[in-house]
Amino acid sequence: MRILYINHYAGSPRHGMEFRPYYLAREWVKAGHEVHMLAADYSHLRQHNPTLAANYADEDIAGIRYTWCKTPKYEGNGLKRVINIFRFLGRVMGLSGRYLKQWRPDVVIASSTYPLDTIPAAFIAGKTGAKLVYEVHDLWPLTPVEVGGMSPKHPFIRLLQWAEDFGYRKADTVVSMLPCAKDYMLAHGMAPEKYVVIPNGVDVAEWQGASEPLPTELRMRLAELKADKRFIVGYAGGHGLANALDFLLQAASQLQQDAAQQLHIVLVGDGPDKAELVSQAQALGLSNVTFLPSIAKRAVPAFLAECDALYIGWRKLPIYRFGINPNKLFDYMMAGKPVVHSVAAGNDMVAEAGAGISVGAEDPAAIADALRRMAALTPNERGRMGAAGKAYVLAKHDYAVLAKRFLQSMA
Repeated sequence: MRILYINHYAGSPRHGMEFRPYYLAREWVKAGHEVHMLAADYSHLRQHNPTLAANYADEDIAGIRYTWCKTPKYEGNGLKRVINIFRFLGRVMGLSGRYLKQWRPDVVIASSTYPLDTIPAAFIAGKTGAKLVYEVHDLWPLTPVEVGGMSPKHPFIRLLQWAEDFGYRKADTVVSMLPCAKDYMLAHGMAPEKYVVIPNGVDVAEWQGASEPLPTELRMRLAELKADKRFIVGYAGGHGLANALDFLLQAASQLQQDAAQQLHIVLVGDGPDKAELVSQAQALGLSNVTFLPSIAKRAVPAFLAECDALYIGWRKLPIYRFGINPNKLFDYMMAGKPVVHSVAAGNDMVAEAGAGISVGAEDPAAIADALRRMAALTPNERGRMGAAGKAYVLAKHDYAVLAKRFLQSMA
């Protein structure tokens, strides 16, 4: 089978996230299929963006043919990002002749955060007789309206809504990463038989392989905490408002008032709000929180292994009623560690798997109580939680399993 995968932000282990398109495509190549990946050369998500001397550049990564499309750089979510989006769509259309004449796909996947890529994908699929798959990451334009505060009457929002509805109607299959979005999609024109949920996952082989050693600063700090017999709660990931780390710091302040509490929180990562979070911790006088720089993806397993429990939190946002699908949580579960989950969403994988303790979102008192309860458990009790989480991920979120399900949905 020939699969054309259009994903504006597609990455790779060398470039950084998004990793999902790479992991799925790699599994398809292993199964004997041909995959062409169309992606923009610039993405705010990647650690390393390719450098192009022309409008297009082809590159082989793990047997996947990537075609990078030259687009302008941008910061934030302003006009420059919109220009970047439309430039990418124009580049995709500029390549359509390749797929109509030289390499005719059997399946075309439109897979970006925004739904406008459904249009060139549908054009190519229609001209070649290929099946069209609309892979939905987030619900746009609902997300910029509910989270970003944009007016539903804004011309750009109206265009996004038309493109989203077009994708639901036109696609042969709608792959949703959100487990609770079916009713929304039905209301926007999708036929019920098109719907399939294929969430994010983990690359199990990557976890089973050798990991990178921890940076000296992090290794030494963890050794100090262990020597002091501290219960270490870890967090690895972005330091942004969406991660609700400010509520974790408020919980840490409450825990610090408990003289008998030997719990210490280690936050590893960077992000737009890290400086503000560090300032908040200083203002609260927190001695039970350590901030450390981000580490390589392959070093994350080594960090998680050193922790006694792990934390992930969410804002209290209405958009989460459609479900959440965090890569970070799969990493936590693969580490076999118990999780404290602060969440208000349509689904809760920690509770479903029995992998930890779940409490409400944006509730410092509840978070502090959950951390106390976690620390009070026996190592065997925490071990059973961790084992349950790992078993859950292996059964439901291994990319080798997800890639097969995706193929079956396209058959």
